[in-house]
Amino acid sequence: MSNNKCPVMHGGATTTNDAQVWWPKALNLEILHQHDTKTNPLEENFNYREAVKSLDVDGLKKDLVALMTDSQPWWPADWGHYGGLMIRMTWHAAGTYRITDGRGGAASGSQRFAPLNSWPDNANLDKARRLLWPIKKKYGNKLSWADLIAYAGTMAYESMGLDTFGFAFGREDIWHPEKDIYWGSEREWLAPSGGENSRYSGERDLENPLAAVMMGLIYVNPEGVDGKSDPQKTANDMRVTFERMAMNDEETVALTAGGHTVGKAHGNGNGDHVEEDPEAANIEDQGFGWLNKTSRGIGRDTVTSGIEGAWTTNPTQWDNGFFDLLLNYDWELKKSPAGATQWEPINIKDEHKPVDAEDLTTPQNPMMTDADMALKVDPEYRKISEKFHSDQAYFSEVFARAWFKLTHRDLGPKARYIGPDVPKEELIWQDPIPAGNTSYDVATVKAKIAATDLTISELVTTAWDSARTYRNSDKRGGANGSRIRLTQQKSWEGNEPARLEKVLTVLEVIAAETGASIADVIVLAGNVGIEQSAKAAGFNTTVPFTAGRGDADEATTDNESFEVLEPIHDGFRNWQKQHYSVTPEEMLLDRTQLMNLTAPEMTVLIGGMRVIGTNFNGGKEGVFTDTEGALTNDFFVNLTDMNNSWVPTGRNSYEIQDTATKVVKWTATRVDLVFGSNSILRSYAEVYAQDDNKEKFVNDFVTAWVKVMNADRFDIA
Repeated sequence: MSNNKCPVMHGGATTTNDAQVWWPKALNLEILHQHDTKTNPLEENFNYREAVKSLDVDGLKKDLVALMTDSQPWWPADWGHYGGLMIRMTWHAAGTYRITDGRGGAASGSQRFAPLNSWPDNANLDKARRLLWPIKKKYGNKLSWADLIAYAGTMAYESMGLDTFGFAFGREDIWHPEKDIYWGSEREWLAPSGGENSRYSGERDLENPLAAVMMGLIYVNPEGVDGKSDPQKTANDMRVTFERMAMNDEETVALTAGGHTVGKAHGNGNGDHVEEDPEAANIEDQGFGWLNKTSRGIGRDTVTSGIEGAWTTNPTQWDNGFFDLLLNYDWELKKSPAGATQWEPINIKDEHKPVDAEDLTTPQNPMMTDADMALKVDPEYRKISEKFHSDQAYFSEVFARAWFKLTHRDLGPKARYIGPDVPKEELIWQDPIPAGNTSYDVATVKAKIAATDLTISELVTTAWDSARTYRNSDKRGGANGSRIRLTQQKSWEGNEPARLEKVLTVLEVIAAETGASIADVIVLAGNVGIEQSAKAAGFNTTVPFTAGRGDADEATTDNESFEVLEPIHDGFRNWQKQHYSVTPEEMLLDRTQLMNLTAPEMTVLIGGMRVIGTNFNGGKEGVFTDTEGALTNDFFVNLTDMNNSWVPTGRNSYEIQDTATKVVKWTATRVDLVFGSNSILRSYAEVYAQDDNKEKFVNDFVTAWVKVMNADRFDIA
């Protein structure tokens, strides 16, 4: 071997062996297995949600309050109080949540990893997390980073005088970056609108499911749209962004003003002296980014956003100072020392100026961002701002509730909340569901279902449609609550309203006769169908079932927020509402990941549902069997049959022909054929096609089916 040739692979991953590099159009299954247990350093049987129940919450509160005023020389606290920094950290962790697909948010501690830890908008939040490290170290496994990051901002508000709405623990940490979240197609931080990779089209229509206006921002550009000041245009962006964060106008104004009632922005220096973000920093920097090794870059001389100054006269107190200054002064555009565009008051009185963050005897001008000025310029935002200004108690209450919503929206329903400060009040955005009955006779319900004229397909399809809305991203949707029977969901095209109405009419009678919830009866109906299908294939099996689902009603259902759960595709039922730029198999992976299923579980469910006959509107694509309705492994047997040829007939349609005779045997879609074309999925398909795995196929299908039906049963998890 040559002495100057290194004998080891370079980099964390060897790109030359990465199939995705060589074949970028290949289906990437990584999002289904990204949180493999091998990445978790804790014991296999460790249960955080049990461990956190023994957390000393009172001790934690005291430690966090003490931390707020324990200024460290390596990163001094503004005015001796870290509250503003901690609130920004919490805000930016929770503020990535988007209601469109339920992804993002504070529930996983993902801010510790790339890309979030190195987003420009998250500059210097690495310092906030390091300040918290002694507390995390002290409480250990009883306190996740996810909970600590969310709680630190809440306690910061309490330490500065806000009566908060409450807090719930229970967020479990992940241990490597999330790869399932699409943050945008841009390849440049803070790239302006327009161009090949723009996230906007038309008249400024923001691409779904995105919420932020630029790559690397949490929500809107503080200097204005594309960095050009125009408060009304910024207000328009804010309205779209906050709606996608599940916030209305009042909550938007409250969160913006409340977030800027305390703390300051940092731009008192030369931004060119700020070095690389954490992911690009030198190894000796030990995970710190945005360091200034040229000039002083801490305290009053910090450069973070480039905007410089506090928003209020008393930036370490919860008060109404934000609206006092915003509404009572005229403002003009100025440049910060770092060159950023900001608004400053005209002829402000000295007593209304905040003092310097380090020299408490020197007054400084306050400032406002374009987003702040939007609250004064936009007519609707202005009305709300004036109302908050005239009634501080009301502002405090609305903000406290909005902050709680912001930090808890992706934690899931109230059944998942842990801790002594969980609010007793039921909130509609928590998708409340009453407790269900467990004392009825399950066997009687199943017998009544079996005695109906409903087909196997109708039974299984209705149960599937009820459960498939579940999103593990924010724990919404699912079969519990039987919301499929409510006005909005009954009309969804993907639920086949006519068929659904027919089935529900029968099942609701059985529920009334037996005392079971409609939600339980719907799931039991699917189980009965599976058992009948397995029997037709020669296997006697009982699908496991746990009673106790409740039935939600219209009054406790926020229909507007449920609109985003409407399916526009379902590869498991071989259906798309229309053609999309994304391939059907990629959409299948997205749905599979949201449902918290693995690639093998996806594979066995597809194969089983095809032969049972659950395709949308009775379609025959992918039904590779002569015994439709029987839970056989025929889908995989015929998919891997080397006597067949596969012939394209349209954009998403294929014929399966006998190679010798050219006789058309079946039809298929891309979702069907990907299980034969993708090398990984084919390896699973071959397992289920084997002659010795017919029973394994049935057993695995039942296991995956039960997982889907119970995905939202947090009471039995």
